[in-house]
Amino acid sequence: MSANGHFMRAEIYEQPAVLRRIAEREWQAIREAAARIQQENIDYVLLAARGTSDNAAKYFQYLLQIENGLPCGLATPSVVTLYRAQLNLRGGLVVGISQSGEAPDVVEYVVHARERGALTLAITNNPDSPLAQASHFHLFVHAGEERSVAATKTYTGTLATIYLLSHALKGASNAPDELCATAERMEHALQQEGVIRQAVDRYRYVRECVSLARGINQATAEETALKLIETCYVVCKAYSVADFMHGPFALIEPGFPCLLFAPDGATLPTVRESAARLREHGAETILFAHDPDILHLARTPIELPVDVPESVSPIVYIVLGQLFAYHLALTRDLNPDQPRGLQKVTRTF
Repeated sequence: MSANGHFMRAEIYEQPAVLRRIAEREWQAIREAAARIQQENIDYVLLAARGTSDNAAKYFQYLLQIENGLPCGLATPSVVTLYRAQLNLRGGLVVGISQSGEAPDVVEYVVHARERGALTLAITNNPDSPLAQASHFHLFVHAGEERSVAATKTYTGTLATIYLLSHALKGASNAPDELCATAERMEHALQQEGVIRQAVDRYRYVRECVSLARGINQATAEETALKLIETCYVVCKAYSVADFMHGPFALIEPGFPCLLFAPDGATLPTVRESAARLREHGAETILFAHDPDILHLARTPIELPVDVPESVSPIVYIVLGQLFAYHLALTRDLNPDQPRGLQKVTRTF
């Protein structure tokens, strides 16, 4: 625990500064990596990650396809680490994402990819890590030491790095300025802490819930679900609303809690339709949005009081999810810094 409270809360509040550091210090390295990717005429991207980094990879997957037209998929490390498959990865970019850079299966997958003809890139918070050393290029998250087991600032730092890479590939020279503007939007999100602190008491005894979004903010739904599992021991499953409206909708009964992320942008109309249907069936909807019309459909509205471009909305909206998980943990008399059974670096093979 820090001098002013829990490490998790302190690190949530460090996030705008992390974004500004990345914009200032990492832009040149990102531009160099982008130039190499363009020189190699990359046809596709595979993303290797675990846990929170896997959710960051999902943002990469959506953003690079939407903004850059580059097909991206999530790698399956066990194909290499357990099944010993020999993959043909020529023409591909393989990206390993790990806050520590020490995930053994991610490192092994990247090493294999490099041997099998892929260009490799690592995104970590440790430039001296095995993953950084194994890759052709390394991008540094500049988050500083993260002492809470539940990752917060390394997650958004990774998203920020991915955002800059996407825009470097497009030749957008103003991307660092846009990232600094995103840091300001994040500060507006942090101002909603009091609203969230009051809201969570209603959910003190929740045992299970779902976390919903669509498109690029599927990463937000997944990461919020993970934070609730880690810090509150709530069984929380993340879905795209497009999937949830099929079979999983059968879960809905009066009072069933649904966290729903609804930023402005291409997905808002279909998310609004889902919010209306959830309300009709009596769901307890905790809705994170800027749009006032969709907020009216919530049992618990959490307003983001600033407009956010959709491409950076996962960087901003996750702050609301982090604060919700943090304060729910406190309400349940839990220590969010030290989830039971977990360590900061998890080693899977």
